[in-house]
Amino acid sequence: MPRPMVIKGEEEWEVEKIMNKRRVRGKDKYLVQWKGCTAEEDTWESRENLRNASDLVEEFEKEYGREEEEETR
Repeated sequence: MPRPMVIKGEEEWEVEKIMNKRRVRGKDKYLVQWKGCTAEEDTWESRENLRNASDLVEEFEKEYGREEEEETR
């Protein structure tokens, strides 16, 4: 596993891609692929844990929303 970056005094790992989304107890969780890590190291994270990757979350939401619209037609 790669070493984390230190941002504002806290260790953080770089997000490669948002892979999926699910709702757990009323909160959205995102399946995160971490840069330099294997698929086995992917984790489900809340949006609040992805503040520094908000652009990737928004990109995923745009794509996810389109797929969801197509499925409901």
